[in-house]
Amino acid sequence: MTAMEFSDKVVVITGASSGIGRAAALAFAEHGCFLTITGRNLENLNAVAALCKSKGAKDVLTVKAEFENMQEVESVIEMTVSRFPRIDILVNNAGLNITGTLENGKMDDFDRLFQVNVKSMVRITQQAMPYLLKTNGNVVNISSYCAEKQVTNYLFYCMTKAAVNQFTRTTALDYAPKGVRVNAVCPYAVYTGVARDRFETSEQLDQFYENVAAGIPLGRIGKVDECANAILFMASDRSAWTTGQCLVLDGAKSLAS
Repeated sequence: MTAMEFSDKVVVITGASSGIGRAAALAFAEHGCFLTITGRNLENLNAVAALCKSKGAKDVLTVKAEFENMQEVESVIEMTVSRFPRIDILVNNAGLNITGTLENGKMDDFDRLFQVNVKSMVRITQQAMPYLLKTNGNVVNISSYCAEKQVTNYLFYCMTKAAVNQFTRTTALDYAPKGVRVNAVCPYAVYTGVARDRFETSEQLDQFYENVAAGIPLGRIGKVDECANAILFMASDRSAWTTGQCLVLDGAKSLAS
């Protein structure tokens, strides 16, 4: 991919204040895009925006949005089109991860997970689609290894990601004749802040990652930059004949399961 490929395109990335979304925003910025980035933490979001500008982004719109609130979800596209003349790429990265089984899972958690991981994704894509149709744009959804594989203690989360994959495939089929591509990237374990919040010490976190890595044939956890590279590929002209695909990034974990 050359720097010219994404130059002057308008890219919307949700959940960009940290982790995979942050890495994707920085990667697109290096190609001279106009960016809209969203997140719950405004301080982190502003820091990402500053980095994006330093790396070459033409302009960056920050939108503080909590995706449990549908009005805030809807504000993202509204604010984007009032700032920029078009939308070329939508990266649906915002997501929530809550553990639980059928026995101990709470229905409030079920509702929160489906609101953030599925309903908000569907709604923001609905809003963006009229603009993507004008640009022959594309959508990249961030799903999960858990969409196709069962993982203990993640019942509701796995269900939401399975829904994301079906949303990806069915929407791709509906919009392929109209020139809009829809794909997904499905990571397994990646170094982000999500796991960090579950442990009291860095030693416990390191041990967790070590245990997870032991079950991955490539022998290590994934990196956010590797996910960002996959997102860029899916959004680029190099994948121009690719739509409805859910690209698994898991170090061959799914082959060994």
